[in-house]
Amino acid sequence: MRIKEGFLISRYITIALLFCFIIFQSSCRSRKSFVYFQGDMKTDAVEPYSQLIRANDLLSIQVSSSNPELSIPFNPYSSLSGNQPAGYLNGIASPLGYLVNPSGEINFPYLGKIKVSDRTREEITAELQESLAKYLSEPIVYIRILNFKVTVLGDVGNPGTFNIPNEKISFLEAVGLAGDLNNSALRDNILLIRTTQGKTETFRIDLTKQNIFTSNTYYLQQGDIIYVEANSAQRNAASINNRLSIVISVVTLAITTLTLLIK
Repeated sequence: MRIKEGFLISRYITIALLFCFIIFQSSCRSRKSFVYFQGDMKTDAVEPYSQLIRANDLLSIQVSSSNPELSIPFNPYSSLSGNQPAGYLNGIASPLGYLVNPSGEINFPYLGKIKVSDRTREEITAELQESLAKYLSEPIVYIRILNFKVTVLGDVGNPGTFNIPNEKISFLEAVGLAGDLNNSALRDNILLIRTTQGKTETFRIDLTKQNIFTSNTYYLQQGDIIYVEANSAQRNAASINNRLSIVISVVTLAITTLTLLIK
């Protein structure tokens, strides 16, 4: 009689484990949900890229001319002037530069305050070269954004904030920089947060489609934040895995106890 009861209990336990396994498998996603840019690849042009200078940008502005000595006063943050780095970017020493104030201005040697926000580097460069022509022969101006960065958070391989030296990075490059999306990541509803002129905009991006290539979100702007959410199936699977671990532990204990009782 005891053996028969043990057999029935073992059978119920097996059914319970099979049921848990079926639930776990049902949470698995189809291969199609993992594929980027589905369909025939198109050759539509990417939206033109134009990076605008904004408040709180840290600018490096280097001036050169046919007479290098005369250019020195216009390069207060250059190593030629003996003014060494004192700022930091992600824990790494970085050169000082012109910090764009909340009004969108910088204070440039001899020229005074210059409006730079909401303008491209090309526009600012042209203005500076024209103004510096009063002091220098054939002035050349080179401008960089020292603190250009983007942030990738959520279900990716290597989340974090990344400094971008060349000030130009696409959405896909940023995802790659963050170690790509994890298998559990939601690929068709990625959130992009962008702040422009004090206003925050949000965009939803579907990487299973190709319209990212013709979107104004293809190239990232300074300070953009990407958030990748885990898919609901994965969240459910995580919950099921936790419960399954508990069930397996309980079942293992029950089988062990039952075996000892039968003996």
